[in-house]
Amino acid sequence: MKIRRLSSPNFDERKLPISILVLHYTGMESGQAAIDRLCDPKAKVSAHYVVEENGDIIQLVDEDKRAWHAGVSSWNGIADINSASIGIEIVNGGHDFGLPDFPDVQIGAVLWLSQAIMKRHNIKPRNVVGHSDVAPGRKIDPGEKFPWHLLAAEGIGLWPEGVIADQRILFDAGDRDRGIAAAQTGLASIGYGVEVTGVMDGKTIALVEAFQRRYRPSKIDGRIDLQTLDVIGKIASSLSDSN
Repeated sequence: MKIRRLSSPNFDERKLPISILVLHYTGMESGQAAIDRLCDPKAKVSAHYVVEENGDIIQLVDEDKRAWHAGVSSWNGIADINSASIGIEIVNGGHDFGLPDFPDVQIGAVLWLSQAIMKRHNIKPRNVVGHSDVAPGRKIDPGEKFPWHLLAAEGIGLWPEGVIADQRILFDAGDRDRGIAAAQTGLASIGYGVEVTGVMDGKTIALVEAFQRRYRPSKIDGRIDLQTLDVIGKIASSLSDSN
């Protein structure tokens, strides 16, 4: 596939080796509006790539430079996500514009580009994340309609198999329990920035919502139910087995 080049001025030098791939949606009315903003020096935001709805790919920042796409975020103990990552913006109106479906041709381009980036930088599937994964409570993109399961089938990211159907609530806001600590420990082992407190506080609820949006998009409520706990366990176990 061909990649068209435009230059954004919004970048600086990396301080860390590349180990993470972050996927976003643009969340604007049009792809052109998003590209204009990503190239506007006053906006102080950018990404390495934009994938348009028709599958066209535009590169805005060289991969060896630090694009400004993740903001305040963390993953697997890394706080400067921009220094450690490649950022791909996927043109989609997002929640503010009805969260449209992602066209097949667009997802095909995201697959191709992601695989190429992962190969170039030896990025592990566990480190292919959404903006919502690295900034839970602050960001919700690329959203619950993004087909993570299709990417995982091609080695891009992770997806749980054989998940139980039971969604009985175990822990809700304000609860304190060793089971909450176990869930927090599992989420931390996956890469999420969570403190193990055993308390369903606001930060934990936001993090569980981000996890559900990624791995259980049919129900996003921030509560720990049997199914959510099962998914946490399966993803954490798959990472443990691969080590």
